[in-house]
Amino acid sequence: MIGYVLRRLASAIPTMFIIVTISFFMIRLAPGGPFDLERPLDPLIMANLERAYNFDKPLWQQYLIYMGNLLQGDLGPSFTRRDFTVADLFEAGLPVSIQIGGMAIVIALVLGITLGAIAALRQNSWIDYSVVGTATLGITIPTFVIAPILSLFFGVLMGWLPAGGWGTWQHMVLPIATLALPQTAIIARLTRGATIEALRSNHVRTARAYGLPGFVVVVVHTLRAAILPVVSYLGPTAAALLTGSVVVETIFGIPGIGRYFVQGALGRDYTLVMGTVVVIALFVIVFNLIVDILYAFLDPRVRYD
Repeated sequence: MIGYVLRRLASAIPTMFIIVTISFFMIRLAPGGPFDLERPLDPLIMANLERAYNFDKPLWQQYLIYMGNLLQGDLGPSFTRRDFTVADLFEAGLPVSIQIGGMAIVIALVLGITLGAIAALRQNSWIDYSVVGTATLGITIPTFVIAPILSLFFGVLMGWLPAGGWGTWQHMVLPIATLALPQTAIIARLTRGATIEALRSNHVRTARAYGLPGFVVVVVHTLRAAILPVVSYLGPTAAALLTGSVVVETIFGIPGIGRYFVQGALGRDYTLVMGTVVVIALFVIVFNLIVDILYAFLDPRVRYD
């Protein structure tokens, strides 16, 4: 297992290199620049800014400078927020995104696995149909529709919760609900299908034949096998939620890195966008590695030799 982890970490280095390289040149191909304002700057001021941020150098040289700084852990300054570096923005925004995304993942896991298992155990009953119908509705409605509806109803019309902003636990409720609802629906569908398949497997039938209690058969033998698809799904999903939801943070005005990413893309803040790409890529690689390790514990047939 240790050797496998080391190999995966070693393979992550060229993966990160390719991601950073492609992202660096793709964002530079977009029209405009970080200093293109409605009112053009004085040519002398523009020349000084380009010299200060190495924009006067060839693109390949800018790339080498950025990679050299990145290897030293320097994500560079922010062009749109002149008083902050990218690291400063992430230091403030990443905990907010992780807090919201982490709570959404926990809620989605608890509700999704519970509802999916109940629906599978009551297959073809009204409970099963209700869970499947509600989950299908939750999957089809995107977050950019759910967020304004929740904000309008609970925040504006009813006045029960803040419609936006950040500061207290009340501000967390609507964003977390917006992120958790579609994930709950997806996890419920995955759990239901996998549980139905596991209930028909030979090892579950054998456990029942030995006279084991129904709770033990369901929790220990059935759900352990049924949760594998959920674990696979959680790898990239957890990385996306923990590093900030672009839509949710923008609609609710949350100061997370997802909102910073949107602002950076609109303002051609190259370093801010690149920093977000690096962080998200790291989260995806780490969570996929965690998923592979969990597979070995959940399924005894999986071995990494």
